[in-house]
Amino acid sequence: MRSKQNWVKAATGLKQGSLLDIGCGTGAFLHYMKQLNWDVTGLEPDDTARSNAKTLYGIEPLPSSELFHLPAQQYDAITMWHVLEHVHSLHDYLRQIRTLLKPEGALIIAVPNYTSPDAEHYKELWAAYDVPRHLYHFSPSSMEELLKQHKIRIVRKHPMVFDGFYVSLLSEKYKTGGNGLIKGFWNGFRSYRKGLKNVDRCSSVVYECKAD
Repeated sequence: MRSKQNWVKAATGLKQGSLLDIGCGTGAFLHYMKQLNWDVTGLEPDDTARSNAKTLYGIEPLPSSELFHLPAQQYDAITMWHVLEHVHSLHDYLRQIRTLLKPEGALIIAVPNYTSPDAEHYKELWAAYDVPRHLYHFSPSSMEELLKQHKIRIVRKHPMVFDGFYVSLLSEKYKTGGNGLIKGFWNGFRSYRKGLKNVDRCSSVVYECKAD
């Protein structure tokens, strides 16, 4: 949570503001930010997750369809943590997200990177392909091109370096049918090292974006 909060703070330059988290799940990140005096709104498609958010944190996320009924230029930050790859209507979502951002607001998107070393190693068994739940797969260059179509520019990229460990461990399990703990950890470590040197090689990438 602290890393996510730091990315939001760095992207917006704000200690407090208005935040929309799309695909907020049970609301843990929203709760964390609310504790820091952010005004938070969550969108979540799953009924059970929304109910759990209310039970656990007293937060009441809206159904995802409400994205298209929120007021324009409302949010200092909009976040999507491993959500964009699940979205059916990419262009509709991005078009609407751009209208919801304040003029100096920031969009933060985290997605798996299918050009990472762990993806290259495991090929079709790479766990982050997660078919059929993941509808789209992104590389840094394809993400840049997609966002450019909506007049959104990438300001900087951040590595989610530890994702490589989790994805490699799960991929090794798919590959061997067993735990594969040592091989999975080693491949995760290799991906981690390369991601530290070059964010475009990281297993998952966080894109910090602004509207042009």
